[in-house]
Amino acid sequence: MSKHSIPGHSQLTRAHKFSIAGVAALGAAALAVTLVPGHDGSATTDAKADTVAAAPVAFTTNAGMQQIKDVQASVTNQQAAASEKAKQAEAKLKAAQEAAAKKKAEAAAKAKADAAAKAKAEAAAKAKKEREAKAAASRSAARTPVYANNLDGWIRQALDIMKAKGIPGTYNGLYRNIMRESSGNPNAVNGWDINAINGTPSIGLLQVIQPTFNAYHVAGTSTNIYDPVANITAAANYAAAKYGSIDNVNSAY
Repeated sequence: MSKHSIPGHSQLTRAHKFSIAGVAALGAAALAVTLVPGHDGSATTDAKADTVAAAPVAFTTNAGMQQIKDVQASVTNQQAAASEKAKQAEAKLKAAQEAAAKKKAEAAAKAKADAAAKAKAEAAAKAKKEREAKAAASRSAARTPVYANNLDGWIRQALDIMKAKGIPGTYNGLYRNIMRESSGNPNAVNGWDINAINGTPSIGLLQVIQPTFNAYHVAGTSTNIYDPVANITAAANYAAAKYGSIDNVNSAY
């Protein structure tokens, strides 16, 4: 049998070792007490020594067990505190992630709403612009006069163009010269005067030769010398340059 074993028991526990150590210490103390004389000069009896030693053994055993329990409780408390701290950290991280996800979702929703609002505003602006253009075209069409396809209509249309271009002349001045030169026939051609002899006959309502028509042609009118409005405006433009106005012409010019 091992010298560290106690008959009838298994391997000593830590508590038992504390108790044995306490017994040994108290035994030594008891021995010292027996050597100290009593009041009557005799040594204390073994029974008294045993009585003195008994109480500390029980005290020491209880103290050791209490220390173990305190250590265990401390470890348990530390583990619980660490676990609680870990739970708090995990909850905090989860809350931060949820807040970030919510913020991201709100930003995406706002961006989508802004894009939709922008597209809607652009569509509305485009529709408004188209309506305004259509209205302007309608007003312009309404303001555009319709001229009769006759001498009166040709003169009136020519006068509107002349006014826009700054060419002087009146209805009466145009009418008077037209009737004298062609009797109101836009296809009239003079084949006998000096111009005709020179190869450039006078043509149209105001009997204009081609070189003069080309030189005084009014932009925006036809380039055809037989066109009534083009013929009138070119002749009036020439008369304005040479005589000041078609109204000042009273004979061949």
